[in-house]
Amino acid sequence: MNDLFIRKIEISWERIDDDSYLRQIPSLAGTDEITFHHPVTFFTGENGSGKSTLLEAIAVSAGFNPEGGSKNYSFSTYDSHSDLYRALRLIRSPYREDWGYFLRAESFYNVATMEEEYAKNGTRPSKGYHLMSHGESFLENAKDSFENRGLFFLDEPEAALSQSRQLSMMALIYDAVKCGSQFFIVTHSPILLGYPEAEILCFDDGPVHPIRYEETDSYRLTKMFLNQREQVLRNLLEDE
Repeated sequence: MNDLFIRKIEISWERIDDDSYLRQIPSLAGTDEITFHHPVTFFTGENGSGKSTLLEAIAVSAGFNPEGGSKNYSFSTYDSHSDLYRALRLIRSPYREDWGYFLRAESFYNVATMEEEYAKNGTRPSKGYHLMSHGESFLENAKDSFENRGLFFLDEPEAALSQSRQLSMMALIYDAVKCGSQFFIVTHSPILLGYPEAEILCFDDGPVHPIRYEETDSYRLTKMFLNQREQVLRNLLEDE
């Protein structure tokens, strides 16, 4: 039985303008619905392939602020999210998450600033994320946010994390999943993509489709570089 919080999404393309750039994204234009089967789902593919666009649309449809944070966060420093969420329908299970968070590396500075502002008017002190390095604050926020039975969206978390901290992030995800949480994660990281029994959806080569870990470019190119570094660099950098 699929007891995930979000079981499936459906895209009603008639709600998208005919001249919308969304129709020009091959991975999305050829996709009407996606069913999810595992508590951890990765979106992977080349830059500009539509991964973050879809993740953002699902998160916004689920009630999260486009720039990140929990459902209690409501702010905007730059309105850049697409209209895809208006055409999105979330097929949910009877179960409801107890908590949730949208964690974006690119806009985390803004979320950390708002956390301080909300703390001034709240009952608990600020976590002081701005007093830490970007990577430290990002991981600390994950520790603070990943609670039991939560619904979480992560957009390229590796951008803020070293390789060792990516392993720490994986452990946090694993502990949260054991307690009933569900994750949607956009990543290029061959480390994070190696999460056991995750579903990996590829946004390259046509409509969104499942792919094996060993078939991802993140894995293949990293393996090639590590095993044949000198040859790769020679082919890449040699003068024509």
